[in-house]
Amino acid sequence: MAAFQPRTSGRSLFSSQALFDFSHLDDRVQSHLKNVYSCLSIGMLSAALGAYAHLMFGLGEWYLLTVIASFGLIIWLGTTRHSKEDVTKRVGIFSAFTFTSGVSLGPLIEVVIRIDPSIVSTALAGTAVIFICFSLSALLWKDRTFLYMGGMLFSCLSWLTLAGLLNIFFRSPLVFNVYIYGILLLFSAFVLYDTQLIVEKRKRGDEDFIWHSVDLFLDAVQIFRALLVILAKKEDDKKRRRD
Repeated sequence: MAAFQPRTSGRSLFSSQALFDFSHLDDRVQSHLKNVYSCLSIGMLSAALGAYAHLMFGLGEWYLLTVIASFGLIIWLGTTRHSKEDVTKRVGIFSAFTFTSGVSLGPLIEVVIRIDPSIVSTALAGTAVIFICFSLSALLWKDRTFLYMGGMLFSCLSWLTLAGLLNIFFRSPLVFNVYIYGILLLFSAFVLYDTQLIVEKRKRGDEDFIWHSVDLFLDAVQIFRALLVILAKKEDDKKRRRD
């Protein structure tokens, strides 16, 4: 009887090489994406420092000021032209923007920690998983399918924003749940859209990797915020039922 031999030829069910095969993207695009994700990593670290600064030094009373500062910094960054000479300056502006964004997240993180500190790490892990999986999906998808979602995504964002504003007055739990879960799903889809949009922009000559990092940073922050609220609400409901 012939010994059993595992099949080694043909297409395997899973290949780590296929998972990270970006050969369909030219070298310029791959280099640009490395710059984008490197800059995004700096922004994430800066935002984490901003949130930590809020928790350590109690910057809650400066919340409105940090929100205004965030808007001012993003406008400043948007009006500054991309050039090799100004890269350091623009990365500094971007880092300042992400830092103030992290400070603005501080009050929400502080409330969540009071409910259950482990929620923050769970939300971070969830955000990382969602962001990485959707980014890889967008990069491995060889056509531009996700670019056609733009109109629908922005329309949904407008409706969700309106629903969130109106619910300030109506205080409907149903509308709140639709809003917060909608934000989570919507910005997960925005990761797909923005990732493919960055690739397409680079193909057309746009080399502003710092500004492209802003789009992905905002997506990640909204996903993280939504997960914080969803997990905190579930944990708070459990505690109330036990009491």
